[in-house]
Amino acid sequence: MPFDPCYVDPSEQPLDKLVPGGGNCAIFRTIACIGDSLSSGEMQSTKPDGTSGYHDYYEYSWGQFLARMIGAKVYNFSKGGMSAREYCANFAESNRYWSNEYASQAYIIALGVNDLFNLGHPFGSLDDIDLKNWRNNKDTFTGRYAEIIQRYHEIQPRAFFFLLTMPSTGEDDDRKAGREAHAKRLHELAALFPQTYVLDFNRYAPKYNKAFWDRYYLSHHMNPSGYLLTAQMTASYIDYIIRHDPAAFAEVAFIGTDLHG
Repeated sequence: MPFDPCYVDPSEQPLDKLVPGGGNCAIFRTIACIGDSLSSGEMQSTKPDGTSGYHDYYEYSWGQFLARMIGAKVYNFSKGGMSAREYCANFAESNRYWSNEYASQAYIIALGVNDLFNLGHPFGSLDDIDLKNWRNNKDTFTGRYAEIIQRYHEIQPRAFFFLLTMPSTGEDDDRKAGREAHAKRLHELAALFPQTYVLDFNRYAPKYNKAFWDRYYLSHHMNPSGYLLTAQMTASYIDYIIRHDPAAFAEVAFIGTDLHG
């Protein structure tokens, strides 16, 4: 059949299709996923008294579904309840996640729900970021989120970063404004740093409405099919970005070296 590998449909939008096998996301051989419970495959159980139990099942995380999909090494730099503040204050250090041992070609960051909705950390502004020295960043969501990008840029200067926004419910619920402000801030952060892109699930993912929850959620966390779908959407979105700007990713194999094409 006729096939032009250089053709890209200019009308295509992210997540118009789910690509088989992860598509071009497979050019990354090491990926680190930085996030909270939804990056950790957390399953929510119900006890006989009606209270909930929370369990990080990493083998069910979207990161590990992604690893199996593209055959890459994917690290879970995550746990239930994680915030950007906790990640920078002690979590990454105590687990040696700032170590060169875990340097990756790509970093996917999915933080913000706990910071903004569950813990009430100050949102902050771009003025909270010292682009020359992350140690001077302020203790706000914006400052700590930027610190994560900056510190991994120091570890792997040629790495790519993908910042994940919060999906929309499609309704005017009490978190809509917060999700939209979070998405706007991630786009602003992506503009500040090299090789940094936004996976804008808030705009392009299916609406996480009741029908979606009935199919893909187990109480207030995803079920196995939900985490698999998240992996498929993440891979497909990254594939879309690469296909629409292949020159930017031509030297992925040289990340971590001083080689150039």
